[in-house]
Amino acid sequence: MSNLVLDGIIKRFGGAEVICGVDLDIKSGEFIVFVGPSGCGKSTLLRMIAGLEPISEGQISIDGQRMNERAAADRGIAMVFQSYALYPHMTVYKNMAFGLETARMPKNEIDRRVRKAAEILQVTRLLDRKPRALSGGQRQRVAIGRAIVREPKIFLFDEPLSNLDAELRVQTRVEIAKLHADIGATMIYVTHDQVEAMTLADRIAVLRAGRVEQFGRPLEIYNKPANRFVAGFIGSPKMNFLAVKSRCVRGDGIVIDLAGRELVMAGMAHAVASLTGDGNLTLGVRPEHIEIGGSGGLPIGQIRVEHVEHLGSQTLIYGQLSDGQPLTIICDGQKGARMGDVMDVEVNAAFCHLFDPDGRTLT
Repeated sequence: MSNLVLDGIIKRFGGAEVICGVDLDIKSGEFIVFVGPSGCGKSTLLRMIAGLEPISEGQISIDGQRMNERAAADRGIAMVFQSYALYPHMTVYKNMAFGLETARMPKNEIDRRVRKAAEILQVTRLLDRKPRALSGGQRQRVAIGRAIVREPKIFLFDEPLSNLDAELRVQTRVEIAKLHADIGATMIYVTHDQVEAMTLADRIAVLRAGRVEQFGRPLEIYNKPANRFVAGFIGSPKMNFLAVKSRCVRGDGIVIDLAGRELVMAGMAHAVASLTGDGNLTLGVRPEHIEIGGSGGLPIGQIRVEHVEHLGSQTLIYGQLSDGQPLTIICDGQKGARMGDVMDVEVNAAFCHLFDPDGRTLT
């Protein structure tokens, strides 16, 4: 197990800066996930750690040793790519052993490592098969096994589940989580899928346009997003964002106007005291924190139902408030809502978020 430190990492392609001063301290044995939309720089950052992309500025160190000038093969890192990249003419055993044979490792040690990895990944019975005889999930396990046999300091995964169907994604995700628990290695995993990020990570780095917007534990990021971007990216369906206006301070709270209805956000007075401008703010509330016809919450008016999705264990309701703002609601169980229904809705004030005009969270 090894710790990894990124200190002021910058990457430029020509005059374009695609990684903009990333600082991360990854502890030994952690499972870290880089998540963000396409083009945010997460795969580029991973390739820089691996030594496949040169660094424009900053320093990467592993266990206190500078890695900037080290060749990829000398960093003690193994990488699993989105494509399986297996040799089609070789058996599973040969695919997993090939890198060790190239390094002229003794045959008995190669055999020990390959069979140990095969046992961990439950592919022992597949060792004599060739890739064409394997399913997508089995091929991905072989690709992971090829990384395991190297016994690296750090594992890097670049969207390894993207080519799998939905059921296999879930199954392989569980297998990767078990693998981390079994071997306890430092792992860094890149994905655009926030469900993978939430379920796998010890800590998540949310990236946008080459910058880390927030770095923390999954539920910390979910419950206390640093800004509107993070709040909207983490969570499915995503957080509702409603345009509101701040009216005045009342006690320790702020009075806001939502679709002509006054709501008091308790404990927020200090956060908005320095705001200037026309008072435009954004109220953020997750779909599961909205109640239909409840009591005790903040009433936000009525919605007209436009679409309903019945998922069995949950019902998703999509509608509009009286001022036309869209609202998504998640209800537990099976609700009898239909298109055209008008419903009174309220929010749980304890789970509401306010964002300033620049998208920063007001706390």
